[in-house]
Amino acid sequence: MDWTAFTLSIQLGAGTLALLLPIGVALGRTLAVHRFAGKGIVEALVALPLVLPPTVLGFYLLVAFGGRSPLGRFFASLTSQSLAFSFEGLLLASLLVNLPFAVQPIQRAFESIPVDVREAAACCGMPWWRAWLAIELPLAWPGIVTAAVLTFAHTLGEFGVVLMVGGNIPAETRTLSIAIYDRMQAFDDRGAGIMAAMLLIVALATLAITNALSRRVGRRHA
Repeated sequence: MDWTAFTLSIQLGAGTLALLLPIGVALGRTLAVHRFAGKGIVEALVALPLVLPPTVLGFYLLVAFGGRSPLGRFFASLTSQSLAFSFEGLLLASLLVNLPFAVQPIQRAFESIPVDVREAAACCGMPWWRAWLAIELPLAWPGIVTAAVLTFAHTLGEFGVVLMVGGNIPAETRTLSIAIYDRMQAFDDRGAGIMAAMLLIVALATLAITNALSRRVGRRHA
């Protein structure tokens, strides 16, 4: 069992979730509630990682993070290291790849809230932020939990983009999915099976915990 790769995968999943979930809530609610020019383009860009092959998406991200790109040069000027083939680059790529998994369930959750609910809160004189915290957020909670589960689980299992952007650097970018691939390439079926089972257990535990939490909060606000 490659515990270093397992720890790195958990760190990547937790970091992606912590950074992306607030973005998903803000962007998901904006797309659900507001109408603005270019909304269809924004929704298409959010959904793009779902339809692009991971190697294609990974290629473009690798070019964007490379030393010749403005972003790559800026990062190198700050840290004296390359953004590509680093954990920071892997985390940034994970944020972009998981964007639809974080935004779309939350957008659907906010869309399911009746307009009358927001109008009633406004008629009662509630500030928008209070109505959002006290009314909208509890009603949209199942969608937020779904987004969190999908984002974390997809991060743990991501392979193509991780390999393209991060490579296979031990203790830096070698996640558990990459380690499983390495063991299979070395014909170590037992080692690959143990790590695959570990990923399966973590995914099932995450689903069970979040579903139980979602039901508990749903009963509290029923």
